[in-house]
Amino acid sequence: MRASTPDVRVRRIYETPSPDDGVRVLVDRLWPRGLAKTDARIDEWPKALTPSTELRRWYHGPEGEYAEFCRRYEAELAAPEAGAALERLRDLAARETVTLLTAAKDPSVSHTSVLERELARGAGE
Repeated sequence: MRASTPDVRVRRIYETPSPDDGVRVLVDRLWPRGLAKTDARIDEWPKALTPSTELRRWYHGPEGEYAEFCRRYEAELAAPEAGAALERLRDLAARETVTLLTAAKDPSVSHTSVLERELARGAGE
């Protein structure tokens, strides 16, 4: 049985790890610049949940627009491998705190906000 509200948080990977972070999950496809792997304290790095290279490049290019990025990323999350990784993260978030980590300067307009929504959508189903 899933919790009605999963405890999912979003933080920048460059912030100092906190004991309240729970399971720390890197949700970027590329390793963050300038950060030693030993300093990151990452528990999981499910690359299947990250936006594809093509989508990421499109979004950061001249044509990129956030609402369309969200639509395209949600479509990528519906693929079997991503869907399985998302379900695993939902199950984990139902049991304990999960902190999604990203190098994005503004996580509110990145793929992490889509992941947060998807994790909340799966709660209580």
